[in-house]
Amino acid sequence: MSEPSMFEMIKQARSLQKQMSKIQKKVAKKKVQVDVGGGMVSVEISGKLVVSKIEIEQSLLDRNDKRLLQELVRTAVNSAIVKAQELMNEEMKDVAGGMNIPGLG
Repeated sequence: MSEPSMFEMIKQARSLQKQMSKIQKKVAKKKVQVDVGGGMVSVEISGKLVVSKIEIEQSLLDRNDKRLLQELVRTAVNSAIVKAQELMNEEMKDVAGGMNIPGLG
């Protein structure tokens, strides 16, 4: 079996790049939400890793516990980032055809 020509490899790379761009745009429009602390803190983040919403239950604010609030917000934001990255990796998996491409997870 002959190896693909340089032209064919470039053509395949361009096709892969177009597919990846489409998926990135699709995922960028999606949002993921994470609730922590029994729902006391909720964070919504886009596929582009932009935080679109943070909600904090009044009962948590009434506690006047700054450290707990900071910890729950930090945990929620980090969990949402991980969830959004997993969403992107899952979408990209089909395009990459199982290849381990640097920067995709």
